[in-house]
Amino acid sequence: MATTTEAATGFDLALTEEQELAQRTARDFAREKVLPRAREIDEQGKVPRELIAEMASLGFLGIYVPETYGGAGLDALSYALVSEEINRACASTGVVMSSHVSLVVDPLLHYGSDAQKDRFLRALATGERLGCFALSEPASGSDAAAMRTSARRDGDAWMLNGTKNFITNGASADIAVVFAQTQPDGGSTGGSERAKARHRGIAAFIVEKGTPGFSVGKLEHKLGIRGSDTAQLLFQDCRVPAANLLGGAGEGFKIALSTLDGGRISIAAQAVGIARACLEDSLAYAKEREAFGKKIVEFQAIQWKLADMATEIDAARLLVWRAATLKDRGEDHILAAAQAKLFASDVAVRAARECVQIFGGYGYLTDFPAERHYRDAKITEIYEGTSEIMNLVIAEEILKE
Repeated sequence: MATTTEAATGFDLALTEEQELAQRTARDFAREKVLPRAREIDEQGKVPRELIAEMASLGFLGIYVPETYGGAGLDALSYALVSEEINRACASTGVVMSSHVSLVVDPLLHYGSDAQKDRFLRALATGERLGCFALSEPASGSDAAAMRTSARRDGDAWMLNGTKNFITNGASADIAVVFAQTQPDGGSTGGSERAKARHRGIAAFIVEKGTPGFSVGKLEHKLGIRGSDTAQLLFQDCRVPAANLLGGAGEGFKIALSTLDGGRISIAAQAVGIARACLEDSLAYAKEREAFGKKIVEFQAIQWKLADMATEIDAARLLVWRAATLKDRGEDHILAAAQAKLFASDVAVRAARECVQIFGGYGYLTDFPAERHYRDAKITEIYEGTSEIMNLVIAEEILKE
């Protein structure tokens, strides 16, 4: 494991021409097409399919997939740059993209067979099909190994039974990466051995919408990111071809963890985007709003809030860039990704709180964006690993020293 200091060695802050182009393209798209519809997306609870299609046409849904599979052939840092721009405009639109890219495209790219890449990855990278990641369950969130969804081998197929909860894109996705336990009882072992067996028995499957026994259950009503659908997925004697097993029968837990390690970079980038929206909207409002005969931006109390927000956002962004760069280098990025997500999500929540405070009473109204930022920011401290889990991951990594 690389320490924080070692990981920063040789870190180049200069973006390549390709990275700058990706950032600029995403910024223009977000400003012109997404931001004007952000309030509508939040209120109607749906990201327009045409926006998703346009993100696909720009290469965002397969941004670091090789061109041979229909992707843009860029890198993880480019993806982080794009994520920040999209989420600065609308966190709902951002999470639709990140769930698709980080949690479905990524594991297929790294663990899929050639046949699976030809059949599924190409359609996902081009946006022809949308994906979701089905790991969490009603009784297992942070403790993913405690999942109860089962997979039983049945000839040339696997029979899946169980329920998945809190699945982003769950209702709209065409393809789901589903995790299930092939050894529901942990074998005949006991104690710590049984706990280890729970990990060894987990498998990942590619399940297509329309497969008999696979259905969408309850749609959740959420505090924030309301434009992205979050659904319960149901599996009842769902027969999945053996060819749709992703990786080996006992590799599911490893696939889930490595996928989440990379996914945390995009959530950290999302948090930076939300925080930046808070800063930019607060600054614009403070320059216009008058109190006691002058613009409120002239008050030191407001200036200090803005200064803290700007400083923390820059620090969070650097953590994101470092984690993405390590991933691009093929180096261990577990620690860096966890640190980026922990810090950036905390920054986003603080920035959202201060944004509402600067807007004052208007910040509490849906007529202004501050309250939406406040609602959207909180989820970054929860999904793809809570802040508490991030602390555990960080502690575990530094204790390896």
